[in-house]
Amino acid sequence: MIIKQLGRAAYVPVEAAMRAFTEARTPDTPDELWLVEHDPVFTQGLAGKAEHLLLPGEIPVVQTNRGGQITYHGPGQITAYPLVDLRRLGIFVKEYVFRLEAAVIQTLDHFGVVGHRVAGAPGIYVRLADPGSHAALTGPARDPFKGLGKVAALGIKVTRHCSYHGVALNVAMDLQPYARINPCGYAGLETVDLVKLGVSTDWATVAEIFGERLKAHLSP
Repeated sequence: MIIKQLGRAAYVPVEAAMRAFTEARTPDTPDELWLVEHDPVFTQGLAGKAEHLLLPGEIPVVQTNRGGQITYHGPGQITAYPLVDLRRLGIFVKEYVFRLEAAVIQTLDHFGVVGHRVAGAPGIYVRLADPGSHAALTGPARDPFKGLGKVAALGIKVTRHCSYHGVALNVAMDLQPYARINPCGYAGLETVDLVKLGVSTDWATVAEIFGERLKAHLSP
């Protein structure tokens, strides 16, 4: 897998480049992993509902063909786009999602933060009161996000067995834009970053670790 650091970039041209790469690739095309820090943007997935976009203000809203609802991308967030031939890797979509989330969990663990999965809600969550706790989640069924914050969001597209779009991990962001949406369609869900969780680090440091964990999980 070839890892490419794209630096700071607008969302629309990167999405167009992902589609072009995926449409042009052949069974022999090496997989790539793009790591990027986007300019502020809200992106709406195929399942997105207008009522989850509360007050976008000056931040542009882009309709995409990935799965999921609405999310925010902005400076201080690592957005990772694995461009992977899943058939060549020998896995299906469910396993692919599991591996993306595993890479996030292992990256968080490097910084002393424990990431959790919530059934039926793709992405990775942390305990707000105790980000280092390994205790199993026991939130009430009526409010599975009680006491949790979302630190990573996931939205993918697979066409002809090849993936694009991907996963975003929050490092050191202005989190205010998340108050303008229902993140991933969940009203009141708090979104956090590593800095808010008490981790002192920077984008480049986390991106290197995250990129290597993704490469390990997505290479034969």
